[in-house]
Amino acid sequence: MRTAMWKVYGLFILLTEAVGALSGFLTKDGTKAYEMYAAKPVLTPPGSVFPIVWGILYALMGISAGKVWQASHSVERSRGLLLFGIQLVVNFCWSLLFFYAKVYGFAFIWLMLLWVLILLMIRAFYQVNKTAAYLQIPYLLWVTFAGYLNFMVWQLN
Repeated sequence: MRTAMWKVYGLFILLTEAVGALSGFLTKDGTKAYEMYAAKPVLTPPGSVFPIVWGILYALMGISAGKVWQASHSVERSRGLLLFGIQLVVNFCWSLLFFYAKVYGFAFIWLMLLWVLILLMIRAFYQVNKTAAYLQIPYLLWVTFAGYLNFMVWQLN
């Protein structure tokens, strides 16, 4: 039974990390151009910080979703996992909008959609597994900070 539990965590972590890796791969040229040419706000961290933070956040997302997946079947569980999947797709698309298409204003609006989806996911996860909900809080905080960065990049460029 315990092996099956760890396999679920492993699969969800692998899924979320793969989404992040694919997003990074598809936007690597746009990210390089952004680093070189875009005007950035004062609080922008060094570029090397982003993959580290996102790697941790994707792992936390995977663990959190794994906890919810292993809960008893319920409407709340299904809703939480649906929101997890939707927010993961929206997260993936944000990088394409921001780094690849360079539509900073639309990317900001898209990021606000992501923020709302994360909040709804946290609420849904909380009804199923409180720890799963708490594991999403760093993600919500980071996306809040990303919202500031995105908005300022939009204004500066």
